[in-house]
Amino acid sequence: MSDDLNGKLLVYASAFASSESRMKSVSAATEKMAKILNLNVEVVTFTERLELIYVYYKNGEEEPIPIYCNKGEKSSTQEVCAALRKMMFVMSFHPKHSALKRIRREIMRFS
Repeated sequence: MSDDLNGKLLVYASAFASSESRMKSVSAATEKMAKILNLNVEVVTFTERLELIYVYYKNGEEEPIPIYCNKGEKSSTQEVCAALRKMMFVMSFHPKHSALKRIRREIMRFS
């Protein structure tokens, strides 16, 4: 993958959630999105037992932006992909996210 040219997706989850099916669907959706959009993926785990699984978009040294949160519900990979795509498409219109603007066409095609 590139050196974060278009940014990267960060998955934040409890270390205890890694074996859960919802973590698998969130991770699979994030990996699929990243592959199509040529983004890097980083999984960040923490030791607290929290139900929440977050996906953030980060570009360079900018503050990461939350784009998805699973609050304990079971979502399919397709549902998570759709949520990620919608949020990244909206963000691509913000002048601060020029990297997403450059890949807007790929975001729109992603399904």
